[in-house]
Amino acid sequence: MAKTRIGILGYGNLGRGVELACRQNDDMEFAALFTRRDPATVKPLTEGVAVHAADDLAAHADDVDVLVLCGGSASDLPEQTPACASLFNVVDSFDTHANIPVHFANVDVEAKAGGKVAVISAGWDPGMFSLARLYANSILPEGRDYTFWGRGVSQGHSDAIRRIEGVADARQYTVPVPEALEAVRAGENPELTTRQKHTRECYVVAKEGADKAAIEKAIVEMPNYFSDYDTTVTFVTQEELDRDHAGIPHGGSVIRSGVTGTGGEHAHVVEYSLKLDSNPEFTGSVLVACARAVHRLAREGQTGCKTLFDIPPAYLSPLSGEELRASML
Repeated sequence: MAKTRIGILGYGNLGRGVELACRQNDDMEFAALFTRRDPATVKPLTEGVAVHAADDLAAHADDVDVLVLCGGSASDLPEQTPACASLFNVVDSFDTHANIPVHFANVDVEAKAGGKVAVISAGWDPGMFSLARLYANSILPEGRDYTFWGRGVSQGHSDAIRRIEGVADARQYTVPVPEALEAVRAGENPELTTRQKHTRECYVVAKEGADKAAIEKAIVEMPNYFSDYDTTVTFVTQEELDRDHAGIPHGGSVIRSGVTGTGGEHAHVVEYSLKLDSNPEFTGSVLVACARAVHRLAREGQTGCKTLFDIPPAYLSPLSGEELRASML
């Protein structure tokens, strides 16, 4: 069986998560790593992987079957994914929900121009949670959706904080409001604003001499990330951050509360939950499964941008249709 050759752009937490996922899948080969750092200073865990400068991507378009982009959603992926989609089959984890339609359109143009397949916004939300919402809405058309994230570290939000002038490092936790979660699970169908569902906790290391008041203001007023939430900002030392916030756990729940019957007399609650020890390793695993699907779609001659909504579930699995029907149906 020919393996899918995976290229990784960016070797931070998510890039390493993709690498680890490749090592768990026999049909995947981590073939090339592209980095904005000096390639000589980057040593992947996998032996024999070629490391190239990100600026040399175009010269290695034939070396990989799928390029997995592991940058941040705040500023990396909006530029990188369209730029790469005309040269490579690509997968990204763009997670700024409000901007997904624009990102999709930008990537779709480039992927079709290059005859490539792109999957965007793959991960667990957007991604696996998106599928849970779609399935539950299709089954229970009369109802209400609720999504709760955390308590956990958001990589995208932490990255957005780190890009603020004067910030040396940061971790951001998304925290469900317990009373809201309990009411939804009880089938009370509460009307909840964004602010009533979650709070955000930010732990920030400021650079020496930085204006902490300006940093806090930039955080709490950041659109799409913090402005719609009750957000607390706590300044800590690098040692405190490393000691108390080194892990990257996350998770959450998608809940659909709906009714059936002639008068809606029968209530149903559908819940899909995740509890993740490592957000980037789980997200990397989703990206690798999507890379498998992208390679299959490309071999079929398809082009353009897609999301998990557009991928047949069987294409995510290394098993054949016969094996899936025998073992999972």
